[in-house]
Amino acid sequence: MTSSYQQQLDAKVERISAQFAEFNSPSLAVFASPEQHFRMRAEFRIWHTDDDMFYAMFERDEQQQKQVIRIDEFPIADASINQLMPVLLAELKSDEALSKRLFEVHFLATLKGEILVSLIYRCPLNEQWQALAKQLADKLNIKIIGRSRGQKVVLSDEFVVEELQVFEQKYQYKQIESSFTQPNAQVCQKMLEWACNAAGQSNKDLLELYCGNGNFTLPLSTRFNRVLATELAKSSVYAAQWNIEQNNIDNIQVARLSAEEFTQAYNGEREFRRLQEAQIEISSYDFDTVFVDPPRAGIDDETLKLLQRFERIIYISCNPDTLHDNLKLLTQTHKVTRFALFDQFPYTHHVESGVLLEKL
Repeated sequence: MTSSYQQQLDAKVERISAQFAEFNSPSLAVFASPEQHFRMRAEFRIWHTDDDMFYAMFERDEQQQKQVIRIDEFPIADASINQLMPVLLAELKSDEALSKRLFEVHFLATLKGEILVSLIYRCPLNEQWQALAKQLADKLNIKIIGRSRGQKVVLSDEFVVEELQVFEQKYQYKQIESSFTQPNAQVCQKMLEWACNAAGQSNKDLLELYCGNGNFTLPLSTRFNRVLATELAKSSVYAAQWNIEQNNIDNIQVARLSAEEFTQAYNGEREFRRLQEAQIEISSYDFDTVFVDPPRAGIDDETLKLLQRFERIIYISCNPDTLHDNLKLLTQTHKVTRFALFDQFPYTHHVESGVLLEKL
C-alpha cells in the first residue's frame, strides 16, 4: 500500500476503535480496498463550451463557490470505466444528435465486464436519437439507457449482471440502473465472506431485514436451513427474486415489507396481504439469527427490540454514528463478539462496519 492510502485507513481504524471502545469489542478486523479502480459506479456532468464538451465534477473554493473540474480520467473508477470514458466521449462529440443538450453520463460496471451507460439530456429523445444510440451501444458493446424529463428509453436492458465470488462459490446478481448496489465490488466480496464466517453453520433459520437485491441473502442461505428476507422497494424485491432463481437457490423467501412492518407482523399486531399472496407463514420459521443492513438512519426502536429476541445479530452498517446509538440498546442483551471495518470508500471519511452480537 502507498503511505497516503495506509495513513487514511489507519486514521479510520483509530477513529472507529476509539468510538466503540465502550462496548469492549474484540480487536477490529480490517479489510482494505484496492487503492485504484475500485468503484463500479461513476457519475459525471457533461460541460459544454463553444467548441468542446468534457466530463466534469465540481468542488467548492475557499469562498464556497462551485468550480468546474475537467475529468479526463478517474483512477478510483473501475478500469473498464476509464477505458470507455474517452472512447464514448469521442463518439458522442461526433454526432450533434447524441451530444446536443447532454447533461450527465452515469456508468455502472461489473467485475464480469458488462457496462451500462445512462445518458441524461435536457431535451426530449426522438427516434433519431434512439437509432443512433442503438448503433453506438452495438459498436462499443455496452448497454445504453437514455433519460430526459419524464422520459426513459431502454435500448436493450436496464440492468447489468454482476458475478461475485464468495469462497469457492460464484453468484450472479442483477443490478438495476438507479437502484442501490455496493459500489466497491472487491470489498463487497470480503464483506460477504465475513458475514458467512460470522453466521457459522446453523440448522435453524435466518431472518434478514433490508435485503436489497439479495446481496448478502444468497451466500448466507448456505449457512441456514431456510431464510426469510424482507425488503420494501419493489425493484429490489424483483431483483432479489431474479437472483434467487438465477442461482438455483430454493430455501429463500422474500417478503415485501419494511422492517417496521415485519415487526408488526411478527408480533401479531397486523396482517399483511403481501405475506398471504407470497404464501409466507412467519410462524413456520425457527429463527436463531437475524441479519440487518439498514440505511444510514439506522434501525427504529421497535425493530431494535425485535432484534434483542434473537440469539445472534449480524449487523452491517454504513454509518458508525447510528450503529453506535443502536448498540447502546442491543448490548443490554447481547455482547459484541466480532467487529470489522470494510474500507468501501477509500479517500473519504465513510466507513462500512460489521458487528456480530451474541446473547448474554
